[in-house]
This record gives sequence, structure tokens and C-alpha cells, in this order.
Amino acid sequence: MSFINIFINDSNVKIDNSNTILEIAKSLNIDIPHICSLRFKDINIDECASCGVCKVDTNLGLLNSCSSYPVENMRIYTHSEKSKTARKKAIEKILETHPQDCLLCEKHNDCALQSIAADCGVRNLNVVKPKLRYEIDNSSKSIVRDPEKCILCRKCEVMCNKVQTVNLLTEIDNGYKKVISSTEKDLEKTSCTYCGQCVAVCPTGALTEVNNIKNVWDAIDDDNKKVVVQIAPAVRVALGEEFGMEIGSIVTGKIVTALRKLGFDMVFDTDFAADLTIMEEANEFIDRLQSGENLPILTSCCPAWVKFIEHQKPELLNHPSSCKSPQQMFGAIAKSYLPKKLNKKPEDMYVVAVMPCVAKKFEASREELSVDNIQDVDTVITTRELARMIKEAGINFTNLEEDDFDHPLGESSGASVIFGTTGGVLEAALRTAYEWITKDTLEKVEFKELRGIKGIKEATLNINSINVNVAVVCGLGNARNVLEQIENGTCKYHIIEVMACPGGCVGGGGQPYHNGDFDIIKKRAQGLYKIDKNKPLRKSHENPSIIKLYDEYLESPGAHKAHHILHTHFVKRQK
Repeated sequence: MSFINIFINDSNVKIDNSNTILEIAKSLNIDIPHICSLRFKDINIDECASCGVCKVDTNLGLLNSCSSYPVENMRIYTHSEKSKTARKKAIEKILETHPQDCLLCEKHNDCALQSIAADCGVRNLNVVKPKLRYEIDNSSKSIVRDPEKCILCRKCEVMCNKVQTVNLLTEIDNGYKKVISSTEKDLEKTSCTYCGQCVAVCPTGALTEVNNIKNVWDAIDDDNKKVVVQIAPAVRVALGEEFGMEIGSIVTGKIVTALRKLGFDMVFDTDFAADLTIMEEANEFIDRLQSGENLPILTSCCPAWVKFIEHQKPELLNHPSSCKSPQQMFGAIAKSYLPKKLNKKPEDMYVVAVMPCVAKKFEASREELSVDNIQDVDTVITTRELARMIKEAGINFTNLEEDDFDHPLGESSGASVIFGTTGGVLEAALRTAYEWITKDTLEKVEFKELRGIKGIKEATLNINSINVNVAVVCGLGNARNVLEQIENGTCKYHIIEVMACPGGCVGGGGQPYHNGDFDIIKKRAQGLYKIDKNKPLRKSHENPSIIKLYDEYLESPGAHKAHHILHTHFVKRQK
């Protein structure tokens, strides 16, 4: 790290010249409008220096602040007339082919282009809008593409190709028809994993989640349905952001109250099913560890990761755990065990899941994820969609009292809540697997070496004189690296947790938009670890409601009935 002197808005400052002008301005609380900027470690940021909105006036001329680095004694003016005029022209150029339907757009009030155009004083466009270029792509269950709203910022392309290595997106056509898209018209026919990271960084309404809000309202209004809802761990530390609360605020009790006010018959916690997942997955891990077969075992909670391996490395499908995800386990129990408790028919139950993930919408539609031809989960909405429903209903979220989940599917341990951040699933599994193997109490339940948002984390644990090599992977590009190790026989791990989204579910494609700011993701993760630390029970196998469920219904982890209801299989897909 080296420091140089520069002048920014006539103030002399000493700065680290390894940062861009945009980053330096941000550190000095100077706001430079920007749209396409997206910086990740080990990725060339010039990939996204395309829109020209972040222009600054310097003694070396007008520069894109997101991709330009300062030099000794450089003079930078962030808001000179020259820089403001250049920005305005860049925005006007983008708007020349952009639809003027802001009030009807899914990204209304969340659109970077909309807010920056307003802030920069763009009020008139002296252009004739060209004819329609592309139709909206509604083919998938998870993501809607509206190429008319693509502004060629390339952020989705960088996320898909460089970070996730799905390599689906590219520049197609030319002239006014130029957009970033796949060569296949229908997203459903591609190898898209629906991880939603393109949606998370798209500054306009070109990429959004499939909106399932109407499905939920219709179910709530149907007197013939018992409508139950589950909320995922990551939702409780992110929803508050949609109502102006501090990032990482824990709003679990407020969410329960809000869901009851919306009209749901029963409100449950996906954490319960996360504990259930650990019971099955830890049992499966121990079986494989002792037999030495199909190692390493790969976690299967993340539907985007599952679809990734189905497309990219289908020959390795003997490695993922056969366990359903917590979302699907909850749905399966809510439509088999719960109806018996409520004296209802399974087909009368309607299960809604509130998730931080757009891939969960696709997952719920998979034919494999059903029990006796009854789909586990009926509808999935994202954290953002729940926020919209609460606003539609006129509920003052920040002033709500806190309430508790319904039972018997509402009790959970601290192990389950950390499912929402990278490393959490593996940490939870090890808490249980260790005690089941050793028959001893695990006093130190926090595996801090598995925490943090680093792409690949690893550790070696001694369990009954066996050195167990474990790894945590987040981001599909990192997952590809591990799969290649398995493929070529160099993989040393016994168990690997994989999450598609950088940072895990807290950074999911259905969460409040973080725009690549990992500080936001870290704060959400800290909220989950705080919940875990304050839980009276911190191991899944100690959850009394889980113990009761096995005694009354599932028999034991890995038993025939448990396997029939809680496990699944995977599909070999084409690239």
C-alpha cells in the first residue's frame, strides 16, 4: 500500500492510490453518481466501466471515476459544471432507448437510473423513442427479463460470467438493439441457475424476480385453504432495511406479527426445518464417512447450487446430500404431519415460503420435491415481496409489537438460524455429527474458522481420532473449482458446504438490494450469529420439537419414512 497527495474539490488529502477515485470520494463522504460500478477482488473493474455516469473533472481531463486511479498531485473536481454536464449527457444517452414506464416498473423506487436521473436534473428528452426491440421473457419460475430496460452497464454479465461462472450472458445484436442477454430467447431453456445475483446488481428493471404476491393474496382470501407461512433465517436480519431500519436489525418478532396481520392462518419458522435438515444430513454424513463412499458429501440446501451441478457436472451427482432443503422439508411436514394435528386434508393446506432467494421459486416447482404427488411448497415470495405486501396492507412495520411463532413447527435451535450465512450449515452439521460420533458433549460450539465471507474456507477437525477435512464455499465460481478437484481426484475434503450467493443467503438475490456492498452482507450475518449466541439450545438434535416429530412420525434419522418424506433425487441437465 502506498500513499500519495491529491487535491479533491481543492482540499489536499493523502490517500491510498490502490483505490479508485470513486472509492476515495466515498471514503471522504463525497457522493459521485454511479450506475455500472461493481468491484470484486480478483476481477478487473474495467469490465463495468461502461455507462459514463460517474465522470469527474480532473487536470488530466474527464475520467470515469469507477475505473480511474489517482496520481501524485492530481486535481479532481467531482461536481464542476464540466463533470455535471458530462453526467447529464451520459444519462440522457441511456434514456434515449429506455421505456418511460417508471410508475409501472417492478424496480420503481429501487431503480438506480431513476434516482440518479432525478438527482442530476434530467427533466426533458428531445428524442423519438425507437420501436420495441424485445419482448419480456416470462419463461422461468424465478426471473423476469425485460431487455427494453437494459442499459448495457454489464453488471449482470460480470456476476454471471466472472463471479458465478455460469457463462450465460453476453452482448447480443448491435446498434439501438444491443443488449446484454443470453443467446437463447427463453431463460427457462438455458443453464441459468436462478441464483439471482444478476437481479441483485441490475440497476434497472431489466432483471427482476417473478412476482408471486397475487398468488399469496388469492390463497389468503380462499376460505377453503389453511394458509401457513414459513420465514427463512436470512429474512429476519434484512427485512427491516425495507422500512428504514438499521442494517442487520433482528426483526423476527415483528415479522411474525406482520404475517398474522396479513391474514396467514399459522406462522412458522423455517429454522425448525433447518434443524430437521441437520438431523438427516448429519446422519447421512456419518454413514458416508464410516463407509468411505461418495465422499466428499456436498450440502444440498441451496437450489441454485444444485441446479449448477446438475448442468455443469452431472457426473458428480452422487456427491450432494439427498436431503431436501429446509424450505422443502418444512413444506413436506406441513402437508403430511401437520394436517393430522389439525384434522385437515393435505390438499387443503397451502404453504407459502418467504425466502431471501429467487431460486427458491424454481425449487418449489420441481416435480421431485413432492410427497405422494402433493407439492411440498405452493408459493415462494422474496424478502422484497413481503415488504411490498406489508406496505400494501398499510402496516406500520417499525411500530409493531413482537410475537412468537406457532407450534409445533416453530421451535428452533441456534444451529438452525446460522443456515442463513455462509458456513452456517456446515457449522450446524458438525455440532451434531461430533456428538453423535463421539458420544461426548461438544462444549465449544462455534467453529469460527468457518465464518466470514471468503470464497473458500477450510479446516481440519479431529473427531474420534479421525482427521475430518471440511470446507465452506460461497459463489458458484468457487464451487466450480472444488468440483474440478473432485473430478480430478485431488479433493481432500470429507464434507463441503456450498452456497451460490457470495456471503450465503444473507446476500441472496431476493434480499433488499445490496448493490455489491459486502459490508451490508457482513452486518446481516452478524445479526444471525447474535441470535445463535442468545439461543438456549444451540444444537439441532437437542430441539424437543424435532425429537417429538421423530418419536411421533418420522421414526429416526434416515429411517424409511423419514427418507420418503425428507429426501429427494437430482436431475442430469444439459449445459
